[in-house]
Amino acid sequence: MKTSRRNFLMLSVGVGSSLVLSRAAFADSAGKLSEADPKAQAVGYKEDASKVDKAKFPNYTAGQTCGNCSLFQGKATDAYGGCTLFGDKQVAARGWCSSYSNI
Repeated sequence: MKTSRRNFLMLSVGVGSSLVLSRAAFADSAGKLSEADPKAQAVGYKEDASKVDKAKFPNYTAGQTCGNCSLFQGKATDAYGGCTLFGDKQVAARGWCSSYSNI
């Protein structure tokens, strides 16, 4: 079967766009830190700082979030960003863990 240049280009564009879309979807969900992750559990990470157990973590104070922590590597406007504690996993800017530091 002969493939024309036009058919080849159309097929290439279709396959290429599918790969880009699936990669973006994978990157969006695969890189987020889960509260169930053993490293996250070790430091009491919560995706929502308002759900921190204040009896278990008495050093938590209102207003502390990953977004204003010195270990957070995202921008102030990012919903998720990198953290030096968790390597390539992204933490929620509204989250919190016991390693919070504002220094």
